[in-house]
Amino acid sequence: MKLPTDPHLLYSLVNMKLRNEYEDLDDLLRSLDVDQEQVMRTLAAAGYVYDAALNQFRAARE
Repeated sequence: MKLPTDPHLLYSLVNMKLRNEYEDLDDLLRSLDVDQEQVMRTLAAAGYVYDAALNQFRAARE
C-alpha cells in the first residue's frame, strides 16, 4: 500500500488503521511493508509522536 505523503493525511490514515485493524505500530508497518523510519520522520516533522500505551499518534507536547 502506498501511504499518503501529506503528514496530516498520513496521521489520520495510520491512526484509523491502528484503531480498527492492527494491534500495534510494528504490526501495521510490517503488514503494509512500509519503512518505519520514514513514517516516524514524516509524522515527527509535522509534530506527531507515537504513544505505544494508546497505540496512536498524538500531537507532541512542548
